[in-house]
Amino acid sequence: MTTILSNEFSLVNSWINALRNVNTQQDRMKFRRNLERIGEIAAYEISKGLKQTELEIQTPLDTVQVKDIAVQPVVTTILRAGVPLFQGILNYFDEADCGFVAAYRKHDANDYFSIKQDYLTCPNIDGRPLIVADPMLATGASLIEALKDLLNHGKPSQLHIVAAIASREGVETLEKAYPEAHIWVGAMDDHLTSKGYISPGLGDAGDLSYGEKLQR
Repeated sequence: MTTILSNEFSLVNSWINALRNVNTQQDRMKFRRNLERIGEIAAYEISKGLKQTELEIQTPLDTVQVKDIAVQPVVTTILRAGVPLFQGILNYFDEADCGFVAAYRKHDANDYFSIKQDYLTCPNIDGRPLIVADPMLATGASLIEALKDLLNHGKPSQLHIVAAIASREGVETLEKAYPEAHIWVGAMDDHLTSKGYISPGLGDAGDLSYGEKLQR
């Protein structure tokens, strides 16, 4: 299942517009904050479908029967571009455990790429909701590689993928690989370029968040 958060008009549309716009996206702090905001909205929507538990709490005047999250999720991201989106999710799931994956595109002389994954750390996810933040879901290749390793840490009760911008092709690839996943995207673009970049997209989310990097 895929939910496009901007299909129903809201502030999400304004945040995505600012992320895409070359006249505003050079403000790194604002760029990071808009990714963070999308993560917050996604977290709120995800929370509606989590398993609940009933408990009794004491107020200054009486006791009250309430509902709360039964099992806290594990929130993970792909470094470095995913950090602002991840932080937005963590702002709302502030009792969650966290995992991190270091993966990147290794480009050749013709600017074609393969996926390199150097590092992963994650708690046991068995029986817990797993949320993976990756701001740009392009081909889906790096995300699928990360998921393969993350799922070695247990079988989650739910699998959620959160992206700011996705390509239709990337979403379809991910849906085939992990049909149980619920994919949450800020906006979906129709196609990829011949070199695997989302178009119209927004550029390199990592560079726009933190500055240009040396090519590896």
